[in-house]
Amino acid sequence: MATPSTIAQNKKALFDYEVLETFEAGIILNGGEVKSARAWGINLKGSHVSLASGRPILLAAHISPYKGETRGLAYGPTRDRELLLKHKDIVRLTQKIKEKGLTLVPTEFYFKGTLIKVKVALVRGRAAHDKRNVLKNRTLEKEARVAMRASI
Repeated sequence: MATPSTIAQNKKALFDYEVLETFEAGIILNGGEVKSARAWGINLKGSHVSLASGRPILLAAHISPYKGETRGLAYGPTRDRELLLKHKDIVRLTQKIKEKGLTLVPTEFYFKGTLIKVKVALVRGRAAHDKRNVLKNRTLEKEARVAMRASI
């Protein structure tokens, strides 16, 4: 579940994909992007991570331009941003993606102290019937929690 310091979460990816493994990555942002992130100006819907160049690159994540930016250093809200992962993790992920047809998606942006981190997940797509089972299980768990609270 989301931590108290969560900036943005990719709930659609958590529904559409089965998470196999997660990694914590740093991200290279400019000053306006950091300020916007601190103001909760991030949307991860539809974003993914590419390892094509041998480096992890976050694609299609939307970071809104900071409204207080006065220096004219505008940036594209969906520009590609480099992620910082350990070399051994990059090599291992590249092999897994090529072998098994898996993909990498960002699932969460969060604060770790004063740093902004990205939780990246190695995922496999879910079939439509699996998605229905996920919804069914969530509903049953929610009803059970409500019933437990009512009985106390």
